[in-house]
Amino acid sequence: MSDKLEEIKHFLMVWNDSNEEKYHLAAKEIWENPELSMQEFKSSAILIRLLEENGFIVEKNAAGMPTAFIAAFGEGKPVIGINAEYDALPGLSQSDSDLTKTAIKTGAPGHGCGHNLLGSAGVKAAIAVKEAMVRYKLPGTIKVLGSPAEELCLGKPFLGKEGCLEGFDAILDWHPWSYNKANYDSCCAYFSVKFHFKGKTAHGNSPWHGRSALDAAMLQAHAVEMLREHIYPGCPPDAANTINYTLTNTGPEFPSVVPDTTTAWYVGRFITTEDAGNALERITKCAKGAAMSTETEVERELIAATHHKIPNKVLAEVVHQNFLRVGPPAFTMEEQEAAKKIQQEMGIPQTGLATEILPFEGGYTVVCDTSEYSWNAPYAAPWIAMAPENTGWHHWGVARCAADTMGQKSMDTAAKVIALSAVELICEKDVLKRAKEEFDERLDGRSYTCLLPEDYKAPVGLNADIMSKYR
Repeated sequence: MSDKLEEIKHFLMVWNDSNEEKYHLAAKEIWENPELSMQEFKSSAILIRLLEENGFIVEKNAAGMPTAFIAAFGEGKPVIGINAEYDALPGLSQSDSDLTKTAIKTGAPGHGCGHNLLGSAGVKAAIAVKEAMVRYKLPGTIKVLGSPAEELCLGKPFLGKEGCLEGFDAILDWHPWSYNKANYDSCCAYFSVKFHFKGKTAHGNSPWHGRSALDAAMLQAHAVEMLREHIYPGCPPDAANTINYTLTNTGPEFPSVVPDTTTAWYVGRFITTEDAGNALERITKCAKGAAMSTETEVERELIAATHHKIPNKVLAEVVHQNFLRVGPPAFTMEEQEAAKKIQQEMGIPQTGLATEILPFEGGYTVVCDTSEYSWNAPYAAPWIAMAPENTGWHHWGVARCAADTMGQKSMDTAAKVIALSAVELICEKDVLKRAKEEFDERLDGRSYTCLLPEDYKAPVGLNADIMSKYR
């Protein structure tokens, strides 16, 4: 490492330690105003304000999504992207003064995945890099990708569909988690699809006059259960190649009336994008066959679809080494005790918060729409401890930790790791060259094509009715 890069990294460490308060406040303000996917108006505005105050040019309403944005500083190559997410989850409202499940408002959203920290840390890292670029006259462009609706795997496919992910040399990210690790991991491809069956009502005492949409949906479900045997199982014991479904909107909801409407909602996770596409087409054939045999009609509505993630060992190793330099979050005894009380409340082993960085390796991780980034540029993201183990994530305990000093320490660590990694990519051209070579090798001639239908517009009104109850 050159003396200049060492000096820049030291500057970034000091800058991050000296500029914590406003970003802690931003994370807490987002936590206090949790907003569901596509409704993150206040959350995105908080991050945009910070970026604009620090000289970033912000493109709002990116890809036709009112809560998406792309913020840029600098010019020319290299172009380094930093991810920001800020959507909450339904029903996870949680008091920040209780270590038991205590909703602020029953049924309201909450940050049970720590996205209030994820977005704030990404913005902090980008502003830190900007400060280094100005101070040391570094070339290049730093961009923040404000991505809504991650919990529904919607934001990044639409950014990709509209060409917003083109032209990057690398994209960096992170996620709050229960351990510390910076792998070159992959994740499954994903789809979410609804099948809307339409039949004909009839009185239950003469059902032969009707055509049951519920029968059709149940017949499709039975066909899918039989289909499971004939789908490649993936790579056990990893969570791979799974299909889940539920039946909704069944009506009329009286047992004495043949139902003329039923929606079957399926989600699938598959090791490769190709396997996911094949399974989706076969599930669609099950729906068509069920409709044909019950003399009903069916319409398919694709909600979301993402690729599997392309790992990049070169880029991940840069992140890993900078993570080792920064170190894991230094949790206090009081914070460890708070985490253990949350685990006690949940009836799970009281192990507390992770304190070590795990070995560098490959493997698989949970489904996320950040996989769309990985098809457009080398991509890497560390997992940084914020909440205790075995909580199942997406949980009130995670929401509680995301409001506390536990969350603040996690986001401060993330901001340092991302900032240090970004300036290393700017200063060490050979690293980006090797990351790009690996990227091209793993793609093996393939190129990114959004999996959403060409005429599919972003569902900007999604969750508006729910949020109107809780704002």
